Amino acid sequence: MPDYKETLRRLSLNDESFVESVLGMGRDTVEVSQLGAKTHALVRLGASLAIDAAPSSYHANAEMALAAGASIDEIVGTLIAVAPTVGLTRVVSAAPELGLALGYDVQAALETPDEALA
Repeated sequence: MPDYKETLRRLSLNDESFVESVLGMGRDTVEVSQLGAKTHALVRLGASLAIDAAPSSYHANAEMALAAGASIDEIVGTLIAVAPTVGLTRVVSAAPELGLALGYDVQAALETPDEALA
């Protein structure tokens, strides 16, 4: 694995062979990122939230994070962590979708206020 300086240089130059070797489609980048599996999954989830990815992306990344040992609170915490960068509007929009990815229907809970806080 190249050091971080070489990695940044090669990415900046869009070195096609390097990019393909590191970020090839369908490739698992956990090892190359040098992050633990849980951190890697939470970062990917944060990026998905930031770019307003499709709900299926939230679902896949939440599943990956859970499988890597993240708690539901840590997954929701990722939404809180990206909030200062992505803004309140993005967080408000993403919260129900992330809830669905975690098996919680926020919209349905809001329709029955007595159950919303249960």
